[in-house]
Amino acid sequence: MVDPIAPRAGTPASLRALNLRLVLDRLRDHGEATRPQIAADTGLSKPTVGQALLDLERYGLVRASGRSAPRPGRSAVVYQTAPDAGYIVGVDVGRRVVHVAVADLDGTVVARSEEPNRSRSGAMLLHAVAGAVHRAVAAAGLTGGDIVVTVVGTPGIPDAAAGSILRSPNLPGWERRGLLRELTSALGAHGSEVVVENDANLCAIGEHARGVARGVDVVACLMVGTGIGLGIVIGGKLFRGAHGAAGEIADLPFGQVPAGATAHRPGPMEVAAAGQAVVSAAQEAGLSSPTAKAVFDLARDGDARALRVVEAEAATLAHVVSVVTTVLDPGLIVLAGGVGRNADLLAGPMRHELATVVPLVPEIVGGHLGDDAVLVGAIATAMETAWELVFERRVLGRPAGS
Repeated sequence: MVDPIAPRAGTPASLRALNLRLVLDRLRDHGEATRPQIAADTGLSKPTVGQALLDLERYGLVRASGRSAPRPGRSAVVYQTAPDAGYIVGVDVGRRVVHVAVADLDGTVVARSEEPNRSRSGAMLLHAVAGAVHRAVAAAGLTGGDIVVTVVGTPGIPDAAAGSILRSPNLPGWERRGLLRELTSALGAHGSEVVVENDANLCAIGEHARGVARGVDVVACLMVGTGIGLGIVIGGKLFRGAHGAAGEIADLPFGQVPAGATAHRPGPMEVAAAGQAVVSAAQEAGLSSPTAKAVFDLARDGDARALRVVEAEAATLAHVVSVVTTVLDPGLIVLAGGVGRNADLLAGPMRHELATVVPLVPEIVGGHLGDDAVLVGAIATAMETAWELVFERRVLGRPAGS
């Protein structure tokens, strides 16, 4: 067991901790390097870097990976980070499936699972999510204590003050007051930090970090499936709005709410554009397609009725994009989700419709990550804080969950 530094500001211990951070950050940001390379990049002396590397190696945060290429004189030891110093978990809670991925600190997935969601209450779903995470962690050969950060993607608006997840009508019982606290407690029982985030937001983060939106300054990810939502990334950062409700486009007004539909349950735009709307429109057109996927497959095969349904769906989604474009002027619209992934059929008609109502039509593309978009966003979000938490626990001696 290595004794923690527990530094106070201005003390030698605090300077030592700062040096360790500098060296670790150099290896994290720019990859493996030798002691002379690290010294040149950080401005620290070679002896200081050598001591920092020795300490980081003792704390299990870096390791020697080999020696530099032979040159005149002695070759130098090459160091790299130790991504197995901790692990992170990403969770995507969907209406039909719960996806889980376990990754190391560099985001390399070491285990994943997909389990059906048959839950009929919030308590059942909470139990299912916790169980799926436990089984995925065990499949990776790990225990709950190895997990540093867990990020959960879910429909709705996580409200920490109320301890609830608002506006998630497609998940029975998921809006129950106090459920968010229970979920956080269950997933953090062994010391993991737990973050619960809107799934469309994580989809946008995923596509920006690893998908089609890399390098784009302003991105809007339109996620359409069982429900509908929008994730917004501006300047590389997720935009949540003042109350965390940015992108809750299900509540956009659109026509009249059908008879018998409870106000805002779900919202007007969700009624008009989500997966069930596509199925209903197909049935009204005389098709017997049981799913939105089946409708789009028929459209690809050239079925005239299915093509008309798809064109109508594109027009409805173009209405959403026109509002987003007017307010945000995004550089890219990413279509995702079970309906949105059909960009090959939707993007063209959407552009045509938009050209009649907005002066600048944004580029509209399908996401590259498919069903993994939310998980990739969850892992990317966890990676932002995981290394720092591991450093604080191993080097500074701060207990998990503090």
